[in-house]
Order: sequence, then C-alpha cells, then structure tokens
Amino acid sequence: MRHRICMASDFFYPNMGGVEEHIYNLSQCLIARGHKVIVLTHSYGNRKGVRYMTNGLKVFYLPVRVFYNQCVLPTMVASLPLIRYILLRERISVVHGHSAFSTLAHEAMIIGRLLGIKSVFTDHSLFGFADTSAVITNKFLELSLAACDHCICVSHTGKENTVLRAKVQHNRVSVIPNAVDMTVFVPKPKSENNSADRITIVIVSRLVYRKGVDLMAQIVPEICSRHSDVDFLVVGDGPKRWLVEETRERHSLQERVTLVGSLPHDRVRDALVEGQIFLNTSLTEAYCMAIVEAAACGLLVVSTRVGGIPEVLPPDLIYLTEPTVPALLEGMEAALSDLRSGRGPDPWKLHARVSALYSWPDVTRRTEKVYRTVASSPTHTLGHHMRSYAASGVWPFLLVISLCHLVLQLLDWLVPRQYIDTARDYTNPGRGNCAAGDQWQWKPQVRKKKPA
Repeated sequence: MRHRICMASDFFYPNMGGVEEHIYNLSQCLIARGHKVIVLTHSYGNRKGVRYMTNGLKVFYLPVRVFYNQCVLPTMVASLPLIRYILLRERISVVHGHSAFSTLAHEAMIIGRLLGIKSVFTDHSLFGFADTSAVITNKFLELSLAACDHCICVSHTGKENTVLRAKVQHNRVSVIPNAVDMTVFVPKPKSENNSADRITIVIVSRLVYRKGVDLMAQIVPEICSRHSDVDFLVVGDGPKRWLVEETRERHSLQERVTLVGSLPHDRVRDALVEGQIFLNTSLTEAYCMAIVEAAACGLLVVSTRVGGIPEVLPPDLIYLTEPTVPALLEGMEAALSDLRSGRGPDPWKLHARVSALYSWPDVTRRTEKVYRTVASSPTHTLGHHMRSYAASGVWPFLLVISLCHLVLQLLDWLVPRQYIDTARDYTNPGRGNCAAGDQWQWKPQVRKKKPA
C-alpha cells in the first residue's frame, strides 16, 4: 500500500536537533520505499515557500511567525486555509505530527482529521505532572490526541508517560525507537587513533537545565583534579553555557576544557571520534540519540539512569549511574579504569553491535505497519471526534473545533476541492531499501480544469 504522508512539526532543518534528524531520515527511507512524503514546518528566516531536498523531499516553509521556542502561535484558524490547501493539493492520506511541543503539528493533525485524513503522532520527550507548564502541556496534549488514530513513542518509558499524561488507550500507542545512520557514525581508523598519553571525554548536549549542566559543572573540575591526563570536549550551546564557561575560568581549565559550541549534525561524528569516553548527564530523557551515536563511534558511554536511557543500550555497553555527582564520578572512574586496562570493547566490534540494534530501514518498516493499521481503520465522523474531545472535559475546545469545521465548510464553497490543482508526484522505480542514488522521475497528474 502506497501512502501519502505529511510530516508536520515546528522543528525541522535548518534548525538542528533529534526531532529534525528523525523526520528527515524517516522521510528519506519512506520515499525510498515508494511512499510520497512532504514536510510541513514554519519559515526560518529567509527560508520560506517550497524547497526540495534529497530524493525529491518537498518541504513547505509556511510564512507563519514564531511565537516562542521555535513554535508558532496556536491560532487554529489563521493557518487553516493554507494547511487545508496543501493537504488537499498533495492528496495526503496520513498526517504524522512530531513533538508534543510543536503547535504546528497539533494544528495540522486536527485540521487533517476534520478533512477525513488519518493522523499519527510521535512523542519524542518525557514530561512531568506537577509544575504549571507540564499541567498545561499535558492537557493540551490530551485534547490533541483524543481523536488521534495512533501514537508512537520512542521507548517503553515514554509510552507509559504518554498514556498517563495524555490519557491515551495503551493499545493505540506503539513503541518504535529512533535510529542512527551507521554509515556516518563510524569509529576512527586504527591508523588514526588518538595519542595514548591523553584521554578525552566528549559531551554532546544542549546546554539547558534538563540536560544536567549543573551536574556537569561539578564533575568536570573534579575529574580534572583527579586525573592530570584527562581533557574535556564540550559540543553544544544553550542558556546554561555561561555556567560551563564560569567553571572553566574559576578552575583555570582553559587548556583542558574545550567549548566548540553548536555543530552541524554532519560534523558531530568528527567531534565524537576525538575522544574515548562519552558523558551524558541528562535529568530526563525519553530516548537519547547522542549515546547511540557515541557508541556507534566506539566510545565508552557513561550516562545517568533516567527515563528511557536504560532501554537504549545493553548493560555491558553503558555505565549507568544515578543523576548525582558522587554516582557520576564513580561511573567515570570505572570507565577510565577499564579504558586504561584495556578491558573496554573494541570500537569496531562495538559499532557492529550497535548497528545490529538500530537501523533506519527497520524503523521505517515498523512505521509502515502503523500506517497500514491506521489506513485500514474506519474513518470517523465529526460527531465521533466531538465526543472524543468532550471526554477531556474542556468544553470550550468544542467551540474551537466547531469554528474550524465551519471555516472548512466555507472554504469548500469558496475554493471547491475539485478545482484545486493536484501536485505532481515523484515515483521511485526501484523500491526496497533506503539506499542513496535511486533514480527518480516525474509522474504527471491530470490537471482538472474549471468549466467555463
């Protein structure tokens, strides 16, 4: 079955992050397997309109202003005509939203459902239940997923978290982990191995509170004081960068702690292979792609035991600790001891094990099963959607959905569906895998003309 999928999210290239990489790689593999995929996101600076990426991936950069943290303002009605036109013109059969924080993803899924299009949602993060922001986010997520056909989480811990905070039935949630391009994240050739007299610990993370920057700021000077042959390489940027810089200045570690800032994803591997140990101090994670990338590059991984991280790698490939300074220091000492004694795994054997665990073709096939399940399910009516939204207890939201429905009816009269030009499709003659270099050709569509 060939699907026409719209990946909707506020987070996409040129913005950098795990969600952006996930959407791009999954889209490329789905295209290689014969499906049509478009990406719906907001504009980034001067990048507006329609852009084409590798293998004909069409990206719509909507001219919508960003409200907060790279997310658009949730108006529901203002962007409705444009989203409706795109979904109908591209003949989308599945709207796939990504990230609970993405306003555009939730709007596209709701509008798609009102148009009779199936919806799938992927949750990439964990959230709490106590603070004000979590309460608001969880309630909005409950509203958005009330009528969603299926949800995907990247770990079993993430599934439990989503079921509890969004009140989604567990049989409507699947667990499909992220993956890493193993052809990019490979260890350094043995002829280029680092000098044995220095050990480099690599940290690749956004410098924000939930990534445990406060723990990092206490661990770095302590490890440097204990081991004179250990250096740190910190890759990433964020509002907590000042804390790392202040720690480096206070302890006079300018020559041993290197801050390189944010790097494009295609250069992260070059930073990883400069070290032998990878340190992750996150306080909460649904699934940490950085530790998979580090393990694929042959590094020993030391990480906090939080969220879905214990599910990512086998116990013999990771040093798991509690999110405290003494526990992390103990884990670092164990990793350093194993590295010096040669008890650590061979980098290329480690790469082969990780490659067998995670691959984009496997993730794509599992996602296709979700699409097939959703496509074979009955299409629900507006009344069913309204009852689903009413179950959340937020009655004013029914007025919003009713207004959106009325606006869609008005647009069907002003701009009838049969007069919307059908977009041309890319077709892949050789389906089967996510290999580069496939041949692509235009598949022309018959254009419907408005009668005189």
